Amino acid sequence: MAEQESVEGVVEEALPNTLFRVRMGSGELVLAYLAGKMRLHRIKVLVGDRVSVHLDPYGGRARITRRV
Repeated sequence: MAEQESVEGVVEEALPNTLFRVRMGSGELVLAYLAGKMRLHRIKVLVGDRVSVHLDPYGGRARITRRV
């Protein structure tokens, strides 16, 4: 399995079904969803939160793995 790239960003917009628009440090916006452990433990993510995101190597959605 390939190593995933982890990047920090800021949540810009909260969308339905635990989807979020996250602005990366480089300025690009990505669509991200909550990781399973964050859903399981009901960790809240709000607009303006800094989060750690794992990017999909194929250019799909990113996965939010940690609230910083």
